[in-house]
Amino acid sequence: MYTACSICDKVNELGEITNRQKGFLPVPADLFIYAIVAAGLIFWLRSVLGTRHGEERPRYENLKDINAAQKELNRELEEVTSTVSRDNEIRELAQNPVKNYSIANKTAENGLIDISNKSDFDVHFFMEGSQDAFAIVVEAFADGDRETLQDLLGDDVYRAFEAAITEREERGETQITDIHSIRSAEVVDARLEGRQAKITVKFKAEESSVTKDADDKVIAGHPDKISEMQDIWTFGRDIKSKNPAWIVVETRGDFEEDNELIPDTH
Repeated sequence: MYTACSICDKVNELGEITNRQKGFLPVPADLFIYAIVAAGLIFWLRSVLGTRHGEERPRYENLKDINAAQKELNRELEEVTSTVSRDNEIRELAQNPVKNYSIANKTAENGLIDISNKSDFDVHFFMEGSQDAFAIVVEAFADGDRETLQDLLGDDVYRAFEAAITEREERGETQITDIHSIRSAEVVDARLEGRQAKITVKFKAEESSVTKDADDKVIAGHPDKISEMQDIWTFGRDIKSKNPAWIVVETRGDFEEDNELIPDTH
């Protein structure tokens, strides 16, 4: 009875005889057996790995497709990350004022988050910009600078400001107002009404103002006296518009008889 080893020995013996007859070098029989086993493994692996079951990642035809898919994924990740970051900035500002600006209450905080989630809104950029707008509008109104006001005010507010400027000019009066500093800017309300975002800010500023008549006589204020000005302004923006600018849609004094420098459009 032959064993596996005796079979290999016999095959080796016959192979050596045949190879010598043909002029070939002798090849061990076990090498033939290993080759057959290896070929079988390769065939099996190709049959398994070459089969798709519908759950694999999508196969892209070329590098262009891969790049497009990667860009879309990156865009989605950036959008989610940016939204979370902006929301956290609003929550942090509600807890800890930055510089001279803050958020007054939970209603204002939630309103800002709602606006942030529906648009590209940066609370710090807005707060800095709103203070610049406040100073520019107050001084432009005193100067009678209609062009500047038209760029920064909503239609209704501009009409009220323009009418007040015209009345002052008809009386022959001039006004000079300087905003020396803005002590605080506090968001007291924020809301989203359809496409319209509205943010209401309470300003406390130090200003000096003087009004003169046609004879250059001072009839109100004093150029060297610094007073505190408290106003509440509402800024609005269409979040679907490509124009990122916020405009002033309402102005009023913080309390009665406070708003003497600019028209009350509330």
